[in-house]
Amino acid sequence: MRLEELNEEIAGIVERVKDSVITVATEIKVPLLFFGYESLRGFGSGFIVGKGIAVTNAHVVKNASRVAVTFSDGYSHEAGVIAADASRDLALLEVPDYRPPIELGDSRQIRVGEIVLAVGSPLGLFEHSVTMGVVSATGRNIYTEELMLEDLVQTDAAINPGNSGGPLVNLRGQAIGVTTAIVPYAQGIGFAIPINTVKRFILMIERYGRPVRAWIGVYVAPLNPTVAGFYRLGVKKGLIVARVIPGTPAHHSGLRDGDILLEADGRELARTSDLREAVEEAIDRGYVTLKVLRGGRVFEVDVEVLVS
Repeated sequence: MRLEELNEEIAGIVERVKDSVITVATEIKVPLLFFGYESLRGFGSGFIVGKGIAVTNAHVVKNASRVAVTFSDGYSHEAGVIAADASRDLALLEVPDYRPPIELGDSRQIRVGEIVLAVGSPLGLFEHSVTMGVVSATGRNIYTEELMLEDLVQTDAAINPGNSGGPLVNLRGQAIGVTTAIVPYAQGIGFAIPINTVKRFILMIERYGRPVRAWIGVYVAPLNPTVAGFYRLGVKKGLIVARVIPGTPAHHSGLRDGDILLEADGRELARTSDLREAVEEAIDRGYVTLKVLRGGRVFEVDVEVLVS
């Protein structure tokens, strides 16, 4: 593809998705020392994912007493927070049915090196900006005192203040992530929550009316070929059980530290997110079936799924 054709394609993608991207303005009332309140204003980004529904980051609307959204043509309207989950850093907003939703991609198909665009409203500017980069890595984790974000998409597309909550878009014009964080002491490192996590979040809100978290009581880590070869495990993919929490369903089902989880409900396990997805999808059934490798023997075990 010639440079002129690539330029035209990227410009066309931006034109196609920009109407689905919104600026999110918030107002937080902070009590003064002696009397009254002071209003603090904040800005972020978001994008339309369904009829009258938009997604943004939970930290964008945290403690907000008032939320308003502004569309690409300058139209503004009050918005309501349908649900927010700080642990996932995701929030759903009720917005006017004013613009079409963006097409959602499949974050399991993301490839390292593919070109992506970050669209948002830096510094609270109502005119959107676009930055371009590549997917630098997948499966990244961020741990802080307040949240634990797993399986993030890392990109070198610039994510400026105010871009949080905007879409990370591929060259098919699909949202494949929600931009969520930058590393302040590094250059050119940004992160996005995979869009499949957003899809499951929306489904949970539709089913249960609130954010829920499903778990079985294990900490796992991906198995890599080096470790597998060193211990002569006979498999190259899977999740190593680093710790089984006492008293949890995993413990009662007989799982042990050092077990290797090969499949969950027939799905191969290669990343920690694979197990989380399988467990969340098994909420209605109440249990997940795991294929386990231990001491050269493969067996299956049903583990209860707890919801909190």
